[in-house]
Amino acid sequence: MQKQFDLLYINGEWRKGNSEETFDNINPYTGETLLTIQGANEEDLDEAYQAAARAQKEWAEQPPQVKRELIEKAIQIMEREKELYIEWLIKEAGSTYRKAVGEITTAVNFMKEAASYPNRMKGEVFLSHVPGKVNKVYQEPLGVVGVISPWNFPLHLTMRSVAAALATGNGVVIKPSKDTTVTAGSLVAALFEEAGAPKGLINLVSGKSSEIGDSFVKHPIPRMISFTGSTGVGKHIASLAAGELKSTALELGGNNVLIVMEDANIDAAVESAVYGKFYHQGQVCIALNRILVQASVAEEFTSKFVEKVKELRYGDPADKNTQVGPIINEQQVDSIKEQLQRAIDAGANVLTGGNFQGNVLEPTVVNQVDNQSPLAAEEIFGPIAPIITFETEDEAVEMANEHPYGLSGAVHSTVGHGELIAKRIETGMIHVNDQSINDEPQAPFGGVKQSGLGRFNGKWALEEFTETKWIGVQNERTDYRSFLK
Repeated sequence: MQKQFDLLYINGEWRKGNSEETFDNINPYTGETLLTIQGANEEDLDEAYQAAARAQKEWAEQPPQVKRELIEKAIQIMEREKELYIEWLIKEAGSTYRKAVGEITTAVNFMKEAASYPNRMKGEVFLSHVPGKVNKVYQEPLGVVGVISPWNFPLHLTMRSVAAALATGNGVVIKPSKDTTVTAGSLVAALFEEAGAPKGLINLVSGKSSEIGDSFVKHPIPRMISFTGSTGVGKHIASLAAGELKSTALELGGNNVLIVMEDANIDAAVESAVYGKFYHQGQVCIALNRILVQASVAEEFTSKFVEKVKELRYGDPADKNTQVGPIINEQQVDSIKEQLQRAIDAGANVLTGGNFQGNVLEPTVVNQVDNQSPLAAEEIFGPIAPIITFETEDEAVEMANEHPYGLSGAVHSTVGHGELIAKRIETGMIHVNDQSINDEPQAPFGGVKQSGLGRFNGKWALEEFTETKWIGVQNERTDYRSFLK
């Protein structure tokens, strides 16, 4: 398996980019420079898209078992190289050991689901209103898919799109986050290369967004852009794609709530809140951003929640006991510090945490905040849990829906009551008596409002990564005499 990870992968070759610019790949915990990468320029990008387009034409004609075998072979290699993937997820993405193992498991499960797609691409035949005519509908590949992948779950969220695209007969060009070029790019490209992907079918262009970002979307070859990241960048990508009439699959920011009702099991709600807020340092689009607790149980919940949070072990992600690791980079650290300080200035009370050690923020809980606090109105993307109280169910629902996001969420209550509340929340996904970080390969994943467009996973991915073609077959000569008179 290719292990020189400072290179691009274009048309079946590992090589340096032609940009005059380089960028460093940095370990977020130690500050060590892992790699220095010569980025891609527009010439490299064009070559990658041209290669993908050529390879895709032949790949689309391959029978289902060939496409399935590619994904299955890649799964075998990933499982064999598991320790390599764990190593890089820890040192490049700041993943704790537990999160790295979990991310690999999730990626494999999504690949297994994608391996079923080639045999699930079905057509349809139905009668026409025209005598002697038969209508046939085919599900076909889009062509080439551009995948812009994030740094928080770099392997899983890249693989989610890449495996689905390849399995449905598309070519792929990946542009990974510069913070995770290996786990979101090199390891994925190398995996499919070893699995036997045809030359040019999958390509990797690492580079600065200022140089190739817009061109990656506007290039005439890709028919679809798959993006996971912030709402601001997603809106820009959607605007560029719309100008070229490209389809998009966008998973964007969230402002996810956990609603704790007075009829909830408080101990279960506390455990859900700790996991849903602090998993991967809160750097998860579907992590809990706000914890809304009914006033009658707020004291009990807060006391038990703070006690649990104080027990979390934070620090070096390579330590297998660590539960909360580093923030990805200094820019994110500065942003979180600024959010926290603005909230404190507005009256927030820090119950535990609030201290930084390098890029590691001690797990933090605050109260005395309202739904307009910087910690409630904005996505935090860090290990800070604001607790907000409410009096009535209607007030909780109104607070949950007040902000322009709708990605995930959770409700703790009795089962029937919780489901009734869940139906009132404006979100793409929500979970009763659980937490918000849920993703299953066969379930529709995506948001509403400012949290994205489209759905990933299962039969919904089959729709996103394919297009429908209608072919009308006339078996008898059509009588046009009324028109031709």
